[in-house]
Amino acid sequence: MAVKDRDRFSTATRIKLLGEQTAARVYRSQTKRQARRSRLTGRAALLALVLCTLIVALAYPMRQYVSQRAEIADLEREKRQAGERVEQLRDLKARWQDDAYAEQQIRQRLHYVLPGETGFVVIDPDAARQSRADLGATDRPWYSNVWDGVDKSDASDQ
Repeated sequence: MAVKDRDRFSTATRIKLLGEQTAARVYRSQTKRQARRSRLTGRAALLALVLCTLIVALAYPMRQYVSQRAEIADLEREKRQAGERVEQLRDLKARWQDDAYAEQQIRQRLHYVLPGETGFVVIDPDAARQSRADLGATDRPWYSNVWDGVDKSDASDQ
């Protein structure tokens, strides 16, 4: 036992024991470092930061670009519609230059008749009854008419 105790406290044994402990620590730290490196490296973090910065920097100009393109498309559509309306009005103006079309419209809209013709106007009986019902509304106060209008609109919704 004395030899064993002497070996336990000898310098060579202590150095050997310290070397083994140090080797074990180095091995553990290397495996931890490798595991940490595999997750996220400094280069990957820098790349992610640069990409995020670019995305943030380009987000507002891209939104402006898209909204301006949409506005341009709306204005082009309005321009095309205005051009079509101008063509319709030119056609209408050309038709009104024709005396036969003007005479037809005057007879139809203003109920004019040529000398010797007899004109007839057909009145819808429902419209006549409705106009007579509206004549009674002038005798009442204005707020009664407003209330009746609200009641009629409610009834038409149902």
